[in-house]
Amino acid sequence: MSEQLTLSAEARDRAGKGASRHLRREGRVPAVIYGNNEEPTSIHLEEKVLVKQLRTGHFMNQVVMIDVGGKATRTLPKDVQFHPVTDRPLHVDFLRISEHATVTVAVPVRFVNEEQSPGLKKGGVLNVVRHDLDLVVDAAEIPEDVVIDLSGYDVGDSIHISAVTLPKGAKSAIEDRDFTVATLVAPSSLKGEAAATGGGEAAEEGAEGEAEGEGEAAGETEGQAEGGEASEG
Repeated sequence: MSEQLTLSAEARDRAGKGASRHLRREGRVPAVIYGNNEEPTSIHLEEKVLVKQLRTGHFMNQVVMIDVGGKATRTLPKDVQFHPVTDRPLHVDFLRISEHATVTVAVPVRFVNEEQSPGLKKGGVLNVVRHDLDLVVDAAEIPEDVVIDLSGYDVGDSIHISAVTLPKGAKSAIEDRDFTVATLVAPSSLKGEAAATGGGEAAEEGAEGEAEGEGEAAGETEGQAEGGEASEG
């Protein structure tokens, strides 16, 4: 289960672009808490602390307790807007949730037992189609990751969601199709060898066919010559 994070925040008295720009100049990031049939609450966070959490890679799939003046609100980060040039966080949306609310989160995938994969031993390459899986879980039981065992997978094999063991209590948010999570593909060297081998076999077969054709043509010529001699006699 992912760890619960607590962030200190302050209430925003003023809204609007001017007020938001002023906050950013002071190293703060405007944010809002909404949902759970309550009025939205405008807040601002310390930018340095927020950036540190964003760099962990787990910020968007964990419960975040927002502490405003000693009162903590349970939330789930839903969206972060970034500056298109500097990549600084400009605004954060937090969804207010109850302790055991059912939520949909993107949980990262982690692969194990690479050494027990015949395909990887041959030099195959793991092509990850989905680095995260959208899961429906209890807000109090959000998993840190989804572990996928690569044991037994060979070159050409595909790993579909139906073959993935999801954490207890979690289910895939996509249920209408058995989508691909990853595939094991042959490296360029193996593909080149296969193409070269196939080309050599085709060339040999072509040479054999030409030789047979020449033999048949020679036989027909000899037969025609013999027939001509017989008619002269």
